[in-house]
Amino acid sequence: MKLKKIDIRRKFGMMDIVIFISLGALLFLIISPSIGKQVTPSGIEISTNIANLPMYAFLSVRRMMIAYILSLIFTFVYGYIAANNKKAEKFMIPILDILQSIPVLSFLPAVVLGLMAIFPNGNLGIEISCIILIFTGQVWNMTFSFYNSTKIIPKDLREAAEIFQLNKWSQFKKLELPFSAIGLVWNSMMSWSGGWFFLMACEMFRLKGKDFRLPGLGSYLQTASNAGDKKALFWGILTLVLVIVLLDQLIWRPVIAWSDKFKVELTGSQDAPHSFILTMIRRSVIIETVTEKALTPLFEKVNQKIDGFVNKIEKNKRNKNNRKNTVGQIIKWSIRMLFIGFFIYSTYGAIKIVSDISIRDLAKIPPAVTYSFLRVAVAQIIALAWTVPLGVAVGMNKKIASILQPIIQVIASIPATALFPVVLAFFINIFGGLSFASILLMLLGTQWYILFNVIAGAMSIPEDLKEAAKVYGLKGWKKWKILILPSIFPYLLTGMVTATGGCWNASIVSEYVSFGGHTVSTIGLGALISEATETGNFPLLIVSTLVMCIVVVGVNKILWKKLYSLSEERFKIEL
Repeated sequence: MKLKKIDIRRKFGMMDIVIFISLGALLFLIISPSIGKQVTPSGIEISTNIANLPMYAFLSVRRMMIAYILSLIFTFVYGYIAANNKKAEKFMIPILDILQSIPVLSFLPAVVLGLMAIFPNGNLGIEISCIILIFTGQVWNMTFSFYNSTKIIPKDLREAAEIFQLNKWSQFKKLELPFSAIGLVWNSMMSWSGGWFFLMACEMFRLKGKDFRLPGLGSYLQTASNAGDKKALFWGILTLVLVIVLLDQLIWRPVIAWSDKFKVELTGSQDAPHSFILTMIRRSVIIETVTEKALTPLFEKVNQKIDGFVNKIEKNKRNKNNRKNTVGQIIKWSIRMLFIGFFIYSTYGAIKIVSDISIRDLAKIPPAVTYSFLRVAVAQIIALAWTVPLGVAVGMNKKIASILQPIIQVIASIPATALFPVVLAFFINIFGGLSFASILLMLLGTQWYILFNVIAGAMSIPEDLKEAAKVYGLKGWKKWKILILPSIFPYLLTGMVTATGGCWNASIVSEYVSFGGHTVSTIGLGALISEATETGNFPLLIVSTLVMCIVVVGVNKILWKKLYSLSEERFKIEL
């Protein structure tokens, strides 16, 4: 294994400060159209009649699918630019750190109030808001995965792409996308699990004392939970499990089997994953005919158009050399000035809102940060202890994977918030109240980020290295130290970073729980954000969100970035 040292150490600087200020400004900019205005609650009643579950399931899956498509587009565009443009990377990755640490409920008032101002009549604004909120629960780990995979592409493959004179589009299509496929597939599964986790918060919520709801599985489960209707809760969870199993068998298992061909190795695996559905698709005469007669020609034409467009752009860049493009410069500076104007306006508005925060609210933040930080740390340690060995076992043994993968997918996708009220009384009476129980809920919502990434990392270990380990008789701890841990380390880091952000995200639903008409809360930053969202306390909401972002990004700078640097220095595989 050839090691290449790449210095990517970053320090907290002026750019980070600008990003934090911009974040507060952005929240104000979106919220400002509706500040002081009366919000209109949704008049839709959510029935707990089980006859409505099929339609509710369809509506939720549709929202999830739209959000996932948007997430995939964002992942490719944002991740590609961040990985291939060093100047852009300096501010795009810190922005991504911040965005993935912002709780869904912190996006909620900004998105809902802004869209309600644009679409005041009907539920279109709420529908779009729900999709955007699901998007914020899906996209960040996918983007981190694609970015990280692109950064660790072996130098040999990069050089081969240059020798064959592949343009940017061809490199993306033939090198970057295939190399990142396995990690992206497993993180896509995790994104769907994350989407299901926050579905209850996205389809039914309270804002400024008003109820907003959309028909769907999330709102059904939330309604049943609030009413303490255990029978309806059971049928809702059962429906969710059935939907997840169907998606696993019809989509994810075939995609996993298909993506195995992108593993970088010189010898093929004897126990490659397989899928009955994928086999049937490949044997289907109809699908083969449609593919040959319609899809392949269509994709070839699209590919030629994109290829020609990219070649033209690259040719123009070479021809222009250092000549100044006057029109381009004017447009660039106009955009910059427009951005500066919006930045000044929105920053002033954000400062004006934050200045209204009371001393009493400010005093709540330090202890809230401390308690939430400790819960996040404990949850991460517990998650790390069991997800790494299980993830390696699943990723390196296809037989185990075929059995456990659908089970893991189902368990990971069940919203912990739906199960939590059932055992809430038990934890309050026996284990020290919600303070301890919230750790469990954080764990249920975020441990899967680590597990799915470890599985992806273990599956990506080349068969050549596995065979070499057998030849040299590596077993037990030596095998872990020399082969497994170095191989999964980049994936494990991606999982830990996204899990940390996920823990902070989960704090909003784990530290502030409603069940049977009662609300139970504990000291924590998530509880402050939930309370501020429900009461419309925007100064506290903005300050709490910014504090959470500062904590998460601070940990990323102090810990995770150094480990990422170590990952690229010591654990990058060169062919």
